[in-house]
Amino acid sequence: MTIIDLVEAATPAAGTSSFDLDADTVRDLNRTLHRAADGERFTVGNPGGRHSIGAGISAELALDVEGHVGYYAAGMNQGGTVTIRGNAGVGVAENMMSGTVRVAGDASQSAGATAHGGLLVIEGNAAARCGISLKGADIVVGGNIGHMSAFMAQAGRMVVCGDAGEALGDSIYETRIYVKGTVASLGADCVAKEMRDEHRAELAELLAAAGLEHNPADFTRYGSARTLYHFNVDNSSAY
Repeated sequence: MTIIDLVEAATPAAGTSSFDLDADTVRDLNRTLHRAADGERFTVGNPGGRHSIGAGISAELALDVEGHVGYYAAGMNQGGTVTIRGNAGVGVAENMMSGTVRVAGDASQSAGATAHGGLLVIEGNAAARCGISLKGADIVVGGNIGHMSAFMAQAGRMVVCGDAGEALGDSIYETRIYVKGTVASLGADCVAKEMRDEHRAELAELLAAAGLEHNPADFTRYGSARTLYHFNVDNSSAY
């Protein structure tokens, strides 16, 4: 790569608005994002682990964050394409409705919590409770996930290209989980299920959307045994 290539790679594209959070505030950034129109582009330098960066986006804009972010980055995202070139704190893409959020590093607890739609990609590992109470979004993790992930997950799909921690899918409803590695333990009412052709095709699409190359045949599908949908005294010990 030449010096010219390096300069061009570090220079925002024409029409891109830039923020430096060593000089600008997160409040100013988010206020601008909330007023933005579809197609606008933004870059954020020196995020410094600050919280709530890019929360509440409601336009089909692009946001590129150059560094680590704190709690609830891209929370409630609706339509935005958010790229975080670092690690993310608790609750990244929490309650996301649509759009795409990509974390180039690792994510802390509760990534994608309660997310209704869109795609969350975590290229590294995700900590505990990834996808807790998932309500329809897709989550693809390139590494491992921690304990109690997909707890009470109601809808949507989760792909784990590494290992899963204890109590995966505890009290799960209809979310489909695909894990390539080992699972420390399954939570209440979560079981391994048959991988049919439609599941392998679905998984291939999710991996392609995340830009990850894995063989769908290497994954195991997990989902609800559907024994806890309605209370039954014979199953009381499982609740």
